[in-house]
This record gives sequence, C-alpha cells and structure tokens, in this order.
Amino acid sequence: MTSQLPHSRPIRFHSLPHAEAACAVAAELGVPLLLVSAPGAAASAGAGWFAAVVGRAAARSPTVAITALLDCADRPGNALAALTSGIDAVLFTGRADVAERLADIAAQRGARLLTALPAALDLRGVRDPRRACRDWLGGQDDGHVTGHVTE
Repeated sequence: MTSQLPHSRPIRFHSLPHAEAACAVAAELGVPLLLVSAPGAAASAGAGWFAAVVGRAAARSPTVAITALLDCADRPGNALAALTSGIDAVLFTGRADVAERLADIAAQRGARLLTALPAALDLRGVRDPRRACRDWLGGQDDGHVTGHVTE
C-alpha cells in the first residue's frame, strides 16, 4: 500500500527559506531530497501553499531530484484534496482501510501515498538551516545538535 521512497534522511520545512536551504544543500552535496511539509500542513497551509513553496525552492536548485511530501496527518479529506490538486506525494497517518482507498486513488493519479516516514530533520526553530541540512544530509549529525529529529 505505501510507496517506498529512496530517501533515508527527510527534511521537514516550515517556510520558503527552510525549503530553499534544504534544496541548496542537496544541490551542493549532489544528493536527492525528500522535502516534507510541517506535520498536518495540508490542514493549516493547504496544497496550494505547499506547491508554491516547493516550486519556488526547486526553481532555485534545478539540479536536485526532489520528492515533496505533503503531510495530511490523519485527515482523509485533506489527502484527497491534495491528490486531486496535483500533489505527487502525500503522507496519511489515519486508519489503514482509508489509507488503502487513498493509495488506490493516488496510484490512479500517478502519485504516491505514504503512511509512515523515517526519522526526519525538523527545521522548526533551527537558527542555521543550511548547516543543519548539510550535517543531516551529509550523515554527520543525528539531528540532536543542529535540529530536531522527529520519529
């Protein structure tokens, strides 16, 4: 049911500067990037905001292979709205039977649905996002020094 992504060190962003920092560092390091919205951002910011922020950040780092994942929490309506608006990947943490139906819809649209996320660097409150991203993506930091790792 859940798509697997090749990225093992996702980064959660909360703003355009966060997304730009993550993309810039991924470009410097030559690594793919799994860029994840804030928890439940589909409900608070929406798919339009998410797409605009990711689009602007990606445009500044066109060489990076970015997978952008909108966190819909346990809200199936938000996940469905994100998929119908063209979002390519959503995170849904609700009931398994609902996730199965959403995964079918995602597959029909060529999108992906995840029901879990590996530990991620959360940039909320990080003073130097570029440094935190560099340490995290470079595998030199477990996130406890320069950022908060969420499980």
